[in-house]
Amino acid sequence: MEPAARLDNNHQISVREMPYIVRWRDDRCKRCGRCTAVCPVKAIEPAVKVRRTVRSEGAVPTPTAARQVVHVVEQVMDMERNCVGCGTCSLVCPNEAIEPELNFQNKFLHYKNKGGDGYKRGGRRNDPSVSTLDKLKFTRISMLTDPALDAGRHEFRVRTLLGRMLPPDGLPLITVDGKLVVDKRNGFIPPVREIYPIMIGSMSVGALSPPMWEGLAMGVAYLNEVVGLPVVMCSGEGGMPSRLLRSRYLKYFIIQIASGYFGWDEIIHSLPHMVEDPAAIEIKYGQGAKPGDGGLLMAEKVLKLISAIRGVPQRVDLASPPTHQTKYSIEEAVAKMIQSMSMAWGFRVPVFPKISGTQTARAVLNNLARNPYAAALSIDGEDGGTGAAYNVSLDKMGHPIASNLRDCYLDLVKQGKQNELPLIAAGGVAKKGNLAANAAALIMLGASGVSIAKYIMQSAADCFGDEYNRCNLCNTGKCPRGITTQDPKLYRRLDSDKVAERVVEIFKAADIELRKIFAPMGRSTELPIGMSDALSIEDKAMAERLGINYAC
Repeated sequence: MEPAARLDNNHQISVREMPYIVRWRDDRCKRCGRCTAVCPVKAIEPAVKVRRTVRSEGAVPTPTAARQVVHVVEQVMDMERNCVGCGTCSLVCPNEAIEPELNFQNKFLHYKNKGGDGYKRGGRRNDPSVSTLDKLKFTRISMLTDPALDAGRHEFRVRTLLGRMLPPDGLPLITVDGKLVVDKRNGFIPPVREIYPIMIGSMSVGALSPPMWEGLAMGVAYLNEVVGLPVVMCSGEGGMPSRLLRSRYLKYFIIQIASGYFGWDEIIHSLPHMVEDPAAIEIKYGQGAKPGDGGLLMAEKVLKLISAIRGVPQRVDLASPPTHQTKYSIEEAVAKMIQSMSMAWGFRVPVFPKISGTQTARAVLNNLARNPYAAALSIDGEDGGTGAAYNVSLDKMGHPIASNLRDCYLDLVKQGKQNELPLIAAGGVAKKGNLAANAAALIMLGASGVSIAKYIMQSAADCFGDEYNRCNLCNTGKCPRGITTQDPKLYRRLDSDKVAERVVEIFKAADIELRKIFAPMGRSTELPIGMSDALSIEDKAMAERLGINYAC
């Protein structure tokens, strides 16, 4: 062999370096080509091989060599086309001849960081450990002194309030002719919405495919108008379809404005034509997936529909700065952004900021607590996000939501404003599928509401992703399920009607489970917000950190 050839072979990678190894069975495969056709990253391909076999036949066998041409399916040894373990090939194979297998000995990141740029991905962080929320248990069960309720027979009203709730002495009310009226000279009564305590968090038109976003929207409308659960959904940055902005269904949606202002022109132009006010306005300053970093919708997902809604050219990266570039402090943000958004809707709509869970969350909260226009504070913990984020940001940055929320709530308690400024918790909720239990735990730690996004996306559309770097193609526009792609060939695989049905099922099940949790505590019409004596944990350090019971 020539020295150059030996050098080339020496720098090739083997299958052991890959995060997933494709196991293909020659004896089962009928060479139909379905697996290679549906692979989203082209990690497998058909190939023609020449096999050399040695045979010994006859009464006096003499070994003879024979060559045979065979058709095979082989894994591509190119880290740019690495198998992501989504298993789409297994779904379409009629004979179960192919399956990806997780390789724990992989050297994925040793090869993925190329061109001086870190590896970017979407999906969950690679942390299979059990979260703090899943370790919490509800140990306060009322007995004779405070009778428990029957979750099956008793009437429940599981609701929360979104909006600033002024104390009685802070309300600008006067008596005129024996009637209470608002004294507009001395203030105003902030707008408040009664909503379901679990809401669908911000996932934009662009991050999600049209059938996925439409399915979520239809599910939310059905829950409100048929089931009677006032669930609201956040639009995410990027605007909304004009026909939805001008429809009566807008009242079920929280419109988000973020630092990129994408899609905001369409929202402003639709303002005079809106027949309903939105549920609220969310101003995004940070997100849990990449605290301190901005948002990014990669060019592969900016196709015709998205460019039209956002008012940008096709196939260009859409980057949102880490902060609003015209605002250099939280004080200025409150004075400008929150007040200007309140004015745009005539002070009829709650306006609140969304920040990532960090050590500085309490500083933001204390500023908001002094401003009467701030309707709430949404805190996004470290497990949020499916957009394009650097691996190091997704896995190594951020703050767990449990302790961050608890610190903020106790700060409000010290100021006597725990019933005035609602806290919305997000990030890592239902990471292991325990939606109602995680939501109830966060409520008892101080949250007035809980926001879910990744969970509803994964459970409503059967997402392939998991904690072992499986799939994680959310940011690339190659989602094999059709959930986070703008490619019609891929998103046609997704049925928006089935997504809507699944959304309804999820919330109806969560409502029953929340009642099962709240009933033994004697709560039926009022959420146990901050009722931390109902929680226990087997970890003593966690119990001390959260200020809850240690039980073993």
